[in-house]
This record gives sequence, structure tokens and C-alpha cells, in this order.
Amino acid sequence: MNSLRQMFHWSNTKKRMGVVMFAAVLLLLILAVQHFYTRNLLKNEMEQYAESDIMTKAILVKSVLNSTELGLNNRVWDVRRHLQEPDSIFVSMKWTLIGNPHLRGAGVAFVPDYYSEKGRLFEPYAQRIGDTVITKQISGPHHDYTQMEFYRKVVENNVMFWSDPYVDTIGSPQLISTFSRPIHDDNMDLVAVLGVDVSLDWLSDTLNSHNIYPSSFVMVLTESGKPIVMPPKNHPKRNDAQRLVDVINDSTARRDSSSTKRVEVINFVSDEDDSGGCIFHANLKGKPHWQLAVVCYNNEVYAKLYWMTLNILLLMLASIAVLAYIIRHFVASEEKLHKANIEQERIGSELRIARSIQQAMQPHASMSYIPRDDVDVDGLLLPAKEVGGDLYDYFIRDEKLYFCIGDVSGKGVPSALVMAVAQALFHAASDHESHPGRIMQTINQSLCRNNERNMFVTFFIGVLDLPTGRLRYCNAGHDTPVLMNRDASLLQVKPNLPVGVMPDFKFEQQELELPADTMLFLYTDGLTEAMNPNHEQFGQQRMLSGLTTLCSNNQVTSKNVLDAMKADVHRFAQGADQSDDLTMLVIQYTPKASSDLLDERLVLPNDVKQIPQLGAFVEGVTQRLELDSTTSHQMRLAVEEAVVNVMEYAFRGKENGEVAIDAKSNGECLKFIITDEGVPFDPTEAARADTTLGVEERPIGGLGILLVREMMDSINYERVDGKNILTLRKYYHKK
Repeated sequence: MNSLRQMFHWSNTKKRMGVVMFAAVLLLLILAVQHFYTRNLLKNEMEQYAESDIMTKAILVKSVLNSTELGLNNRVWDVRRHLQEPDSIFVSMKWTLIGNPHLRGAGVAFVPDYYSEKGRLFEPYAQRIGDTVITKQISGPHHDYTQMEFYRKVVENNVMFWSDPYVDTIGSPQLISTFSRPIHDDNMDLVAVLGVDVSLDWLSDTLNSHNIYPSSFVMVLTESGKPIVMPPKNHPKRNDAQRLVDVINDSTARRDSSSTKRVEVINFVSDEDDSGGCIFHANLKGKPHWQLAVVCYNNEVYAKLYWMTLNILLLMLASIAVLAYIIRHFVASEEKLHKANIEQERIGSELRIARSIQQAMQPHASMSYIPRDDVDVDGLLLPAKEVGGDLYDYFIRDEKLYFCIGDVSGKGVPSALVMAVAQALFHAASDHESHPGRIMQTINQSLCRNNERNMFVTFFIGVLDLPTGRLRYCNAGHDTPVLMNRDASLLQVKPNLPVGVMPDFKFEQQELELPADTMLFLYTDGLTEAMNPNHEQFGQQRMLSGLTTLCSNNQVTSKNVLDAMKADVHRFAQGADQSDDLTMLVIQYTPKASSDLLDERLVLPNDVKQIPQLGAFVEGVTQRLELDSTTSHQMRLAVEEAVVNVMEYAFRGKENGEVAIDAKSNGECLKFIITDEGVPFDPTEAARADTTLGVEERPIGGLGILLVREMMDSINYERVDGKNILTLRKYYHKK
């Protein structure tokens, strides 16, 4: 008997050890697979970030270079009209520098003996020294420009030319590049070469001001591989830069293409450690043929992964030890534990379903509080059971408050799932659409597809423009909201059909001007149909009476309204079980009057040739507000892009029309309000530019809207009294 017991015990021991070993191997396999896939995800994320970084910084570089070329081309007419007045060209060169802070110098090199009275060589030149611009004639025995590259390339080929960057030692040493182009007289004879010296010192500070990882940096090289931009001297990887330049210039180095085929990926091994990294390399489109490279280090990209893997491994080892202990000491209770685990799994599964549905029903935690003083929003959802079919949501995009409330037909898990889908559809449709009617139409069409259970949703969608108080809304068979100001009254709504019934139904949209300090109270039928033990309903009249009482309190907030109505319903129910989900949403519009420290206006005719005036206007405004050069440059680019879009699309090629630009600042926020009387044109609804496309494939205008969105804190569009009103906002800090 003892022998049999020992054999049985030994058999159980081997089984327990086998279970522990199997669990250990399985956990380690899971860890290895998780590590592999997580590393690939981080690698793809690094690649996407690097490509986006190269594209953004290439746009920034090209915008300055293109601005330089455009500015120089615009000076050609001025030089040509002063060909008979050589001394006037000094003034023209001086104004060339005044209009562009990136220019170091500007000059005109005339063909030999063009002005016999000026000698064989004559080169009027303007130079920026500090904040001063001086002019002089710089040709002479020690400066024969006919032998210089910028002159010879243009004269020999009759083309525009960008020189390789070089260090100019005149004044404070700076890295510059010269852009030159030919000048012809009325007979189309070449008479001179017009050129400007562009300072490139701003490139290093600008391109390396924000990198995707702390140790990452950006390099710019010439077509021949000479470095133009290197990491700052205090950068921790400064010593690696020259060696990585050699890697880029090494034709034998292995070069892989990124997933989008837009950049090359060159792997390297670091001198400081064995982790190495990746160089993401691309050529700048057009001339000059510069190269851009973003460097990322593996030990930084995958640092969190290695730490997470180590922690998980330790946790797994601890889990295996605990598992062995449990198997050793509780083998006698295996059956009981097995039953308990089955029951626990069932309960846990239901709780996970209920929790996920509940989370999907309510606004995300980060959105539950809106840090603004012009609107107060709060909501409450009390499901009758573990799962329910009510929903509410709200968020702010482009200075507009988007909100909704809905009630799905039926009960239980199917209703909760439909509710989650409806809320997801609301977010997806509202991301690029600001008209509630069209948002409702999109949701309806999606819910009607494969709706075999014939479930529908009563829905109310509103979009409140916060600067103007204009409320647009669309009701789809939902309970009528209540307006609360001096008293409580039902909002005038057209009922429409619920969504999910007819895919082709046309929903009617309404709008009104919401007065200041007005509240909008939205609810589901769980409020009005709440019952007491006598089976009496709470009813709409009791709701309106309670809300009217609250209107007399000038200090009432959205939360106060929710708490008061919740308390009223609970008192009325007298402890009766809740039969339906109870959902309420309160929106209080509280715009604040602000005094502007700056209020200036510029009115331009509908002509893109007037854009230089706009640039000077924006620069003047930012200088008066003492904004830094980077913020000033971003605002100028954004405003210019927005105004050009207005001229191109709102007027549709018509020459008549004006665009007014108002600049306002309250000391914290600078607003540019662009107003025109063209055809309705909402740039905020334009699709975001697909930066994965090449320059040749990308549609005109999309990148301009992308620039405006990236450079400004918010953009807002409204059509008021037949006018397009586009507002750009930027919160700033003084120097």
C-alpha cells in the first residue's frame, strides 16, 4: 500500500513538475514573440517618425529657398528699369536685403565694360552687417567676379544657379550659399548676373530644435557630400556626426528602402557602444540638390522595450515560482479550484464586456474636462443594468464644440455594442465634418448596412461655434432638448427619423444663435419615463419645472444641474428599481468679453502679387508683440498660406474682391481673422494632406492647409452674413 501511495505521489509530482516546466517554456515563448513584434512596431514607428521629420524639414528648407528665388526674381524688373541709372541699383540691392532677413548680401555683376565710365568691372553690392545694411562697389583687382563660379555658371549656361555653401569671412563668419540668375536687356542680351548671398546659420538651429528622440539629430549635406548642417556642439552625439557623413558618402554601404520607398535606410554601428542605429537619408527635390539625413540610435529607440522585457521576464519567473508553490500545496483542491476558475472566468468575462461597453459609452477620461472658460460641459450616465444602450459624447475641434446624445433600441449586450459603434461613427464622421446634418447622414448610412436585427438609435448631434455662439444641430427622433436661460423651454426641433431605419433618409439641420450664459439640457427617455412604486412616470412637466427652478440661480453650473435632476428623479422613484438607462448632458455657453491690446487691419485686393504686403504686415505685428523669430516666421507662413488659399478658392479666379486681415492680441493669444465675400469655402473641411505622397502626386493646396494646422494652435471657419471668416490662433510667450 505504501509503495502504491509512493508511486501515486511520484506520478503526481512528475505531473506537477511537467506543468511548471510547460508553463515556463510557454511564458518564455510568449515573451520572445511579444519582444519580436514590439520591436518591429517600434522600428516601424521610428521609420514613420523619421520620414515625417525629413518631409517636414525639407518643406521648411524649400520654403526659405523658394522664397529667396521668388524674391530675387521679383527684383529683376527693378534692375532692368534702372540699367540706364547704374547708381540707382545700389538702392535696389539695399531693399532686396531689407525684405528678407535670411539674406546676407545682394549684388549685380555686370558684363565687362558695360558701363565704360565705371571701369571694366562694375558690381554694386549691398551687405548686411548686424542690423545695418551698407552698399558699395566691390569689384576690383582683388575681386574679379568674372572668374567666380556664381558668375561663370550663369553666363556660360544662361541659367539660374545655387552655389555650394561656403563660409563668408566678411563681418562675423557665416555659412552662406549664393543664388544667382541672368539679367537681360530689352534686346534679350545678357548684361549682368543678379545674385544674393543666403545665410544658412539658421538651418542648424531650426532643423535640430525639435528631434524625434533626445539623441537624434538632423544633418544636411551638399550634392557632393560636404556637410552643411551638423548637430550642435553641445549635442551628446556630436563626435559621431563626421563618421556618419563618411558612411553616407560611402557608395559601398548597404542602403535599404523604407516601406514607402521615399527614403534610404543605412544601418551603422556606434563607436561608443554596440547598439548602433539608423540613418534615414533623402535628397531634396529640385535645386540645390542637397541631402537630408535623420540619425536615430537603437539604444534610445528600444530602451523601453529592453526594460519592459526584463521586467516581464522577472514577473514571469516570479509567476512560475508562485505557480509551483500553488501546485505543491493545493493539489488536493484541484477540482474545487478548477470549478472556481471557471466561475471566475465567466464573471470576469462579463465584467470585461460591461466595462469595455461602459468606457465606450462615455467620453474618454482625457476629454471629460474641457479647460476653457467659454463653455462648461458635464454629463451623467447611469445604466439600469451591467450593460446599457445610452450614450453621450463631446469634444472640441477647431474652436467648435461637437456633442451628441443617443439611445439605442432594445436592451442588453446587442444594444451596448450598437451604442459603441454609433459613438465611434460619430467621432469618425466629426473628425472632418462640421455640419450635424451631414454627420447624421454618414452615421445613418453606416448603421443601416447589415442591420439584420432592425435596431435603431435615437440621436441628437450639435456643433457649437464657440467664438460666435452659432449652434447647428440635427435631431433624429430623440427627446427634445431644453434651453435654459431665464426659464426652461423646449428647443424647436424637427424630429426626423432615428438613424438605422432608412439609408437614404435626408436629415434636416437647424441652427440658432445661442445667447451668452445659456444652458442646453439633453437627456434620454430614462429621465422622463422613470417610474415610482405607483407606476407613475416622472414626465416632461416635472423635468421642466425642476429646470425652471434652477434657472433662477445665476451661479448654477452644469454639474449643479446634473446633481439636482438626479436627486429629483431619485426622490420621485422612492426606491423603485431603475427600469431604463438614465443619461443627461448639460452644456453651458459662457463666452467672456476680452480687451485687445493690439487691433490692426490690412485689406488686400484679390491678387496674390500683394502677398509681400501681408508678410510685412504680419512681421510688423509680431515685432510689436516682441515675438521670437521662429514664432514670427511660422505665423507669417501660416497667414500667407491661408490668404493665398482664400484668393485661389473663394474667388475662383475672379479679379474683383478684397480680403481683410485683422490682427488682434490680448497679451496671451494672437488672432488673425481673414474675411472675404467670396463663395463659401471652408478650409478646415479640406482633407489633410497625404504626406506619404511624392511632391508630384500631391494635390495643390493640401500641403498649405497642413502647414497652417501644424503652425497654429487652432483654426476656425464660419460663414456669417455672406462672408467667409477664417480665424487662426496662436498662443505665444514674449522673448
